[in-house]
This record gives sequence, C-alpha cells and structure tokens, in this order.
Amino acid sequence: MFDTKLLIDGRDVDASDGAVFERHNPISGEVATRAAAATVADTGAAATAAAAAYPAWSALGPIERRARLLRAADVLEARVEDVVAMMEAETGASAGWAKHNVRLGANMLREAAAMTTHITGDVIPSDEGGLSLAVRQPVGVVLGIAPWNGPVILGVRAIAMALACGNTVILKASEICPATHRLIGEVMLDAGLAPGVVNVVTNAPADAPQIVDALVSHPVVRRVNFTGSTRVGRIIGETAARHLKPALLELGGKAPLLVLDDADIDEAVKAAAFGSFVNQGQVCVSTERIVVDVSIADDFAAKLQQIAMSMRAGDPRLGDFALGSVVSREAAERIGSLIKDAVAKGAKLLAGGGADGTIMEATVLDHVTSAMRIYGEETFGPVVCIVRARGLDEAVRMANDTDYGLSSAVFGRDVTRALAVARRIESGMCHINGPTVQDEAQMPFGGVKASGYGHFGGKASVAEFTELRWITIGSGSGHYSI
Repeated sequence: MFDTKLLIDGRDVDASDGAVFERHNPISGEVATRAAAATVADTGAAATAAAAAYPAWSALGPIERRARLLRAADVLEARVEDVVAMMEAETGASAGWAKHNVRLGANMLREAAAMTTHITGDVIPSDEGGLSLAVRQPVGVVLGIAPWNGPVILGVRAIAMALACGNTVILKASEICPATHRLIGEVMLDAGLAPGVVNVVTNAPADAPQIVDALVSHPVVRRVNFTGSTRVGRIIGETAARHLKPALLELGGKAPLLVLDDADIDEAVKAAAFGSFVNQGQVCVSTERIVVDVSIADDFAAKLQQIAMSMRAGDPRLGDFALGSVVSREAAERIGSLIKDAVAKGAKLLAGGGADGTIMEATVLDHVTSAMRIYGEETFGPVVCIVRARGLDEAVRMANDTDYGLSSAVFGRDVTRALAVARRIESGMCHINGPTVQDEAQMPFGGVKASGYGHFGGKASVAEFTELRWITIGSGSGHYSI
C-alpha cells in the first residue's frame, strides 16, 4: 500500500483536518493507496506556495530552467519500477503501458526543456516611431488537472510546458491514481525545482467539486488546463469563464478510423487493433468506430476478428497479457451494457463480449448503426465498432456524425485522395495510414467540438501558458494633440 501526502511548498503535508481516502486495486479490491484528502484550506496553502515561488522561478534564466527540466526527465526514468508498481496497483495497468508512460513523460519534459529558449516575441513596425514589441511572459500560477488513464503522460503534460514558460504550478491529482501523480511532484523536487514551484493536491472523490472550484477560483491561479471527460470539462470551463481565466480543455473522443476502398487492408487492421485495444481502449484517442467501405468490409472484419480473438486478457500482475484491467467494475458494467444494447439491436458480435470482473475481452462489433447507443457514446473500453459505408461521402458523414472531434485516421493507397478525405473530417488531429492513437511531445495535441479547445505540445502550447504583451519604447520626440 502506498501512503500519499500532499506536496505543498516542497513538504509532505497531511490534510489540515487529518482526513484520508483510499484507492482500491480494481482487480483485487485491496487497498492500493491511502492518500491525504485535501480541504479547501489546503488548496489555499498550495496556491500561496506556488505564488511565493513564482518570482524566483520566473526570473530564472532559460538555460537553467532547461537544465532542471532535463534532470527531471532523467529522474523520472530512474523511477520507472515505482511507476509500474503504482499504476498496476491503482489502475490495473500493464507494465508495458506504465513503461510507455514513463518514456513519453520523459520526452515531454525534454521537449519542454528545449522550448525554454524559443518563447519569443516580435518587433512590430510602428507608424508612431520608436520601438513596438510583442513580448511573451509567464502568467503566474497554473493549475493542471490530470486524469488516471495515462497518469504520467498526462500528469507531466499538465505542468511541463507551464514550467518551461516560467510559471509555477499546482497539479490536482486524480482520485484514482493519487500516488502516481504525487510521484511526479517528487520527481520535480528531486530534480532541483525549488519548493513551491510544483505542488500536488490529492482529494477524496466526494470532495472533488469543492476542491476544483476552490483551485480554479483562487485569485493567484491565472490559467487552467484539464484533461478528462467532456462532462467534467464543461464544469471546469464554465467555472474558469466566470473568473475570466483561460482554460485549455482536452476532453472525450469517439475517434473514427476510415478504411477506404483502396486501403492496404492488412495495415489498416493492424492499426485498428492497436488503436482499439491499447490500454484496454482507455485512451482519449482510442479507435472507437471503424468506418469501412462496404466493398472491402467483409475481408476487413474477418481479419480484425482473427486478431481480436488471439488477444489474451488477464491480471497484469500474473503474466504478460495483451489486455489488463479496466479501471473499475462500474466501468466494466457500463461497457457491457453498451455491448448488450448493440447486439439486441442487430449488431454482430465477432469477438469478445465477455468479462471476468474488471478483466474484459477484446471485443469487435460489426454492422453497428446509429440506432445503437455505442454508435455515439464514448466507450472507453476494449470495444470497437465496424460501421459500413457506401462511398467516400457517406464515410465522411459517418465519421463526422458525433459530438466529439479529437483524433481520426484514414487508410488509402492514394494518399492525395486520403488527404482530401482527412481535410473533411471534423477533428483536431487526423493520421493518414496510421492509427488514431498517436502522441509525440512536440506535436499540437488538441480537439474540436465536444473534445475541447486549445493545444498541448511544443510551440503550440507556448500561447496557452504565456501572456502576450505589447510594450513600446518611445522615440523621445512625441507629438501629442488633444
């Protein structure tokens, strides 16, 4: 069991009222973590610590900020076995997924470090003489709220570029993986970031609304970023708007993978299987709908069925399984109800459909239609739907027939044609002849529609975590008239 405290001003801190909460292993039900359950007063202490640390951190030169972020990447990689143990216990993740989290999390820190000398402005020609500058400056304290499904990737992403830009941060940990998110704060402290530069707040699930509201509304918090469900994202966006604070929201998805009539079917099948089942489909950019041209649909479905039936699911602590656990029994029951609804309405179950507690089989449903709940609802589990389309226009219509717009993919040998299709898809990201699940630290990651707004990653995120200011230097011979 992991004993987790708040990280405020570089210190391990109990909740001000001594309260704790427990996170249980989703497979065994054993206590995985006992964590401090922050109060509203504790959120104020975290905000005060971050504000106090801001002047020194923001004044630190970009080379020194870079050095410390690079050290943080090395420290994170050295803690890989700790991350594996925590993620297995708290979320039921496989060791492979945990190690991937560490690799990409370290890459995000290194990319953020590289960006410290690329936070630039402009000299703008002026009719008034003198010098007119557009300058990017850090904003102050940034609040990052990260989810459980890729806890290191998304926890690091919530703070890395904010730190690179000269801000201090508060990371609000997920109630599902408090120890894993708390470790990120430890890594930053061990890498030489001063006390208060990174603070981590954990809270009991029942307290989440009041804790989030207190953090977002605190006067020193100037920016908010959130990765998670669209339902919660709307609440956070509305709260931030009431306080006139910009928010970066990366929310739910229902990613379509389009397989055109000229696609390399074998490659499309491999990409579909990876995108559908990696981390049990618990990725915001997971492939949820495969829109296949009817002329090749039977061949495609048969090959995907074969792969799905070969994938073993099991407790990741007991063996090297392709699929591990979904996050909770409630999630397994919700996913199961979507499968049952689809089958009852005429979908054909090609593979899977079963579950042992939170261990779910790789599931493929064919002949899915808009009458079924699973056509529009985000599954967030190891289930993928095949939807059959007659021609390009119907395929694009089906791809866009969703409230979401995060990731998408198009498979076709004629790349010019596939690119034309990609440009018609309403999503923040589209991958031609590749899976919907892709992420690189330097890429502009973000969605449209109900998948949110703003971008994480590289240059695109500089605007999210800085203030653009206009500064002029007069010529010394002003001519003013009233």
